[in-house]
Amino acid sequence: MNKYILFFNTIKFLKPIQIYYRGFYFLRYRLRKRIAFKYNFFKNSNSNILKLNHSIESKSTYRDNEFYFLNISKKFETSIDWNYNAYGKLWTYNLTYFDFLSKKEDIHLIKNFIDNIESIKDGLEPFPISLRGINWIKYLTRYKIKDKKIDNSLYAQYYILMNNLEYHLLGNHLLENAFSLLFGAYYFRDEQLYLKAKNILLTQLDEQILDDGGHFELSPMYHQIMLFRLLDSINLVKNNSWKDKELLEFLSKKGEIMLGWLESISYLNGDIPIFNDSAKDIAPITGELIDYATRLELKSKCLKLSDSGYRKITNSKYESIIDIGDIRSNYIAGHTHADIFNFEIRIDGKAFIVDRGVTTYNSCKQRGIERSTNGHNCVEINGKNQSEIWDSFRVGNRARVIDIKESKNIIEATHNGYKDILHTREWTFEKNRIIIKDKLNKRADAVARLYFHFDISKEYILKHLNISSDSYIFGKYELSIGFNKTKLSNFIEIYFDKSLKTILYIM
Repeated sequence: MNKYILFFNTIKFLKPIQIYYRGFYFLRYRLRKRIAFKYNFFKNSNSNILKLNHSIESKSTYRDNEFYFLNISKKFETSIDWNYNAYGKLWTYNLTYFDFLSKKEDIHLIKNFIDNIESIKDGLEPFPISLRGINWIKYLTRYKIKDKKIDNSLYAQYYILMNNLEYHLLGNHLLENAFSLLFGAYYFRDEQLYLKAKNILLTQLDEQILDDGGHFELSPMYHQIMLFRLLDSINLVKNNSWKDKELLEFLSKKGEIMLGWLESISYLNGDIPIFNDSAKDIAPITGELIDYATRLELKSKCLKLSDSGYRKITNSKYESIIDIGDIRSNYIAGHTHADIFNFEIRIDGKAFIVDRGVTTYNSCKQRGIERSTNGHNCVEINGKNQSEIWDSFRVGNRARVIDIKESKNIIEATHNGYKDILHTREWTFEKNRIIIKDKLNKRADAVARLYFHFDISKEYILKHLNISSDSYIFGKYELSIGFNKTKLSNFIEIYFDKSLKTILYIM
């Protein structure tokens, strides 16, 4: 019964269109399986070499038959297995994204994929088709390649994508579909692809980009990815005369505030806070995105951080970024963690208190820990999560911030994630110290945790921290320094029952 309740608490946040398409795609799949339906993997096309400014180089690589991404390498000694899944589905996805295309002779990879396309599974899902379409078009444009076999395969893939748009998910998935359809439309001068791309972009960018410029899934990493796709689309529309650049002004305005939000949320060295599903070495970094925007003559428009729920406090000694926001993407909360009132602190530009980050999207114990309240700089009450985090990308009932008070150097907020037990956290930011007060409206078994960077020793922590509770223990944890890559670091658990005061001295 508890499982059914959890399931209901999850689907009640979905939009009707998501429920409809989940049912529709499921029934269509069953019917097509019965009649042995197969897509046509070649569609006669007429492509156009586009004009594009240089974009941003990918962090995925391919050299000497060896693929490297997500901090895992794989060398195929004979033929490439495009369905290779020993490292999890995300790795298989990345294999079929083709982010690694760099040299002209890499064209043999595209042709190999096409030769094996009828046996490909995960790579023919709409998300990898979307990313692959953009990457192939950028690659073909860069080297001025006209190849009928590639074009006909790509054109067919775009119509498979059109038949499987991710309305059952929405969010960044549907945006990726639309950005790719725009590239396909320009490359093939296809009116149907263009109208679908335009409709989705106009509606979804208005919905997904918050008033302060943040992407509504509230992952700084996904914000970077979505901004990258947006900049690529501005590059496409600006440099090609088809459709008279009718989307340019709309895309540019969204790009300006997204760029401004990214500049506001980034640390002085350009790093982002690793909040929600974020990790290093996946998205283009802030500096690369700023440089790319500059080449496109796009200026940032910085707005005050507000409805994204993030706040940044800086002075000559430290930078701190805190999270006092709700889940904004209620119907696609898969990249959300149970981490209200999480925060990071850097002292003299060096990481001190950090988010532990993510290492995997696989459905496993580690994924659960990385999304849990336990796994963040938060207060866990009675051994439970603030929000019902489950499976790899599911959220049932969720905590809400019910009160926020802000003044010059004090931020206070309260959330109701534990129903009748309300948790209030107050940060006071002074020149040489940060004071954190945690208060509960009634007594409970509460644990506050602080996670430290791997360079921070236990002795350094004790020297800089003053804790009102005598009940605390140190432990070790695996800090993510990228997907599938960790480093052993220190954390502290502080036990209290109603109130706690923690002072961080900045020396």
